[in-house]
Amino acid sequence: MHIIVNNTSMTPIYEQIMEQVKTAIINGELTENTLLPSVRGLSKELKISALTVKKAYDNLEQEGFTVTVHGKGTFISAANQSRIKEEWQKEVERDLEQAIAKGRKNGLTDVEIQTIFEILMGQI
Repeated sequence: MHIIVNNTSMTPIYEQIMEQVKTAIINGELTENTLLPSVRGLSKELKISALTVKKAYDNLEQEGFTVTVHGKGTFISAANQSRIKEEWQKEVERDLEQAIAKGRKNGLTDVEIQTIFEILMGQI
């Protein structure tokens, strides 16, 4: 697993880590029982605080994506298809919200935006 953090991004580093791990899980790059890098190891590799990595791992565990076994490490939890599908839906919703907002900002009516959407749906 290769994680890249952008120190100039407005997104907190722990959220960047979480999103990249989730994406890797959703894309099948990280599968059930895969061991994530240790907190210390990843913090050293990324040159960030171990507390930042710990926060990302703790949040991933709270959301059900990982399981931490004391003394062994953090592992990808059993795939829950409905949770993974929900994550994809959230991502698509965010993208669509941005597209709608951009269309409205540039003077398109809702009907015009919907027409564009329907045309694109027919092409894909």
